[in-house]
Amino acid sequence: MEILGATLRICVDDLDTAVPFYERLAGGTALRFERGGVKVAAIGSFLLMSGPEAELEVLRKVTATIAVKDVEEAHRLLAGLGARIIAGPVPTPVGRNLLVMHPDGTVFEYADQSGA
Repeated sequence: MEILGATLRICVDDLDTAVPFYERLAGGTALRFERGGVKVAAIGSFLLMSGPEAELEVLRKVTATIAVKDVEEAHRLLAGLGARIIAGPVPTPVGRNLLVMHPDGTVFEYADQSGA
C-alpha cells in the first residue's frame, strides 16, 4: 500500500470564518463540499468540518485522513493485518474512502482519488 500523505481533520464552529485563515496558512484555495449535513473545506493538509454536533461527534473519532494510491489495496492489507473495517470502501465527492480501526483502537480514514 502506498501512502501519499496525511490530512489533519479539524472541526470548527464556523467554516466561513475559519477558511480564510487556513487558505492563507496553506497558500491555497479551499475545495468545498457538503456530506451528510456537514460542510467541508479541504485546504492543503487541512480538512475543516462544520455542522450538527451529532455528526461532528462521530467525525472527531477519526484521527486523520491518510491519502493512499488505491483504497481497495489498503482495504485488503489492513484487513489482513487485523484492522477492523468500519465502513467502505465507498465513493465520496473526491474519490473513495474507507474507515478503519487499527488494532490499537485508533480510527483512520483512508482515501484515494480514483473515480473522482
